[in-house]
Amino acid sequence: MTESIEIQIFKRIKKAGRGLLFFAEDFAKKGSPKAVSKALERLVAKGELVRAARGIYVRPKFDNVIGQLTPRIEDIAKAIARRDKARIVPTGIYALNRLGLSTQVPLNIIYLTDGAARKVKLGNYVITFKKTAPKNLTAVGEISELAIQALRTIGKESVTEDEIKKIQALLMKEKMTRLEHDIRLAPAWIREIMKPVLKKMQHD
Repeated sequence: MTESIEIQIFKRIKKAGRGLLFFAEDFAKKGSPKAVSKALERLVAKGELVRAARGIYVRPKFDNVIGQLTPRIEDIAKAIARRDKARIVPTGIYALNRLGLSTQVPLNIIYLTDGAARKVKLGNYVITFKKTAPKNLTAVGEISELAIQALRTIGKESVTEDEIKKIQALLMKEKMTRLEHDIRLAPAWIREIMKPVLKKMQHD
């Protein structure tokens, strides 16, 4: 007897393990879009899956203390980028949050992308993918990339000595080759903040 679309989908998700994000279109070969959507809805209703955002599903992980773990914003953003074969970089207040320079998580989380501009609703949050020139997405270091975006957000005239010291301390955790590459991409005033870190790495 042929297995139902629901069973086929669940078997695939279960095999992949908990915490992995899936898109409805990942199951296009299992049936029509409507049939796949209905099967996913039934799995959500049974508690087997959680709908992380429109068209995005996950078989959640569980923690002994916290209970069900919801996917992180950055995991969902990265999953969308992988699906779209696009590059992304967090910017604005969210870049500051990712670096630990702000405790605020904005309701509108902005990523620069070379993919399609779009908005994805995630509970009370909205992830906005903002189209940008490819040259703004060529940084290779995760920390240095965030540092550049965070400093752009703060601004040359507003950045404090304390913020500069915190960013420089964080940049010490970046790989030297990546920092060397990314310094060349930064605006002149940001390069001057990053250069002392590179010099210290080279001397150490």
